[in-house]
Amino acid sequence: MIIVTGGAGFIGSRLIKALNAEGHDNILVVDDLSDGKKFKNLSALRIQDYEDKDVFLKKIIDKSYSKETEVIFHQGACSETTEWDGRYMMENNYTYSKEVLTYALDHQIPFIYASSAAVYGNGQNFQEEVAYESPINVYGYSKYLFDQWVRGLLPSAKSQIAGCRYFNVYGPFEDHKGSMASVAFHLQQQLQQGDTVRLFSGSDGYANGEQRRDFVYVDDVVAVNLWLWENSTARGIFNIGTGRAQTFNDVARAVIHEAGRGEIEYIPFPEHLIGHYQSFTEANLSSLRNAGYDKSFKTVEEGVAAYWRENNAP
Repeated sequence: MIIVTGGAGFIGSRLIKALNAEGHDNILVVDDLSDGKKFKNLSALRIQDYEDKDVFLKKIIDKSYSKETEVIFHQGACSETTEWDGRYMMENNYTYSKEVLTYALDHQIPFIYASSAAVYGNGQNFQEEVAYESPINVYGYSKYLFDQWVRGLLPSAKSQIAGCRYFNVYGPFEDHKGSMASVAFHLQQQLQQGDTVRLFSGSDGYANGEQRRDFVYVDDVVAVNLWLWENSTARGIFNIGTGRAQTFNDVARAVIHEAGRGEIEYIPFPEHLIGHYQSFTEANLSSLRNAGYDKSFKTVEEGVAAYWRENNAP
């Protein structure tokens, strides 16, 4: 059995699609379908079973989960960076993750999990080291604290633990994420309703739309997850981005190019995001490359084109 927590979510469902393509359908999806719209991400996929995240957690705590497991891809989390209920965030992203990892270690099951570039906060050095990690919201802190717990376990772990520190992931299957969906998604939606795409005005010394992020296409992220499973000696926490920051203007221009129409409008930078917004991210990929991963990552232009083609296929 392959367990994918958050399997009805964005990256989780895309990961299952890739597993299906490799011939795997013995998959247990663990998720919370309170938002029933997420079922659409699973409807075309082949899975063996589904369990609610709370039911699954109870089973592993009670030691009543007995299915033989090949690997756990732990993608499930509250990913809303604007959520400030710290208790809720820590229960979902920290405590839950600790329980699942404890189960994995007890049974020597490879554990590949989702971390986040949010741990770096407003820093300018994006290397997987504590000295450069300073989250600016409780979401980032929940991911940061779990990474610290993992680091304490790695020296004695008898099975693989690999953290995927995702940068700005975009691509198909993210429709359900609402305000947390990528800028590429929102700009495509805006062009379906008119001829204008909207970006934030300048912030943190950047000109309008010139804030720079490491935008990484979801299928590239999935490829790293699968590679980690295939390479059990790769252990630790790894940045998963392209290694090159591009501007929000680049994303907007790429969407406009694919649509064949559109203009950019700049809107005032939201007051509630001041001090809580990453205006620059760029993954340092040295740890991932040193571990042996040598595949390339799509540019914004390549990724947006692939995203557009899939969303607009006849």
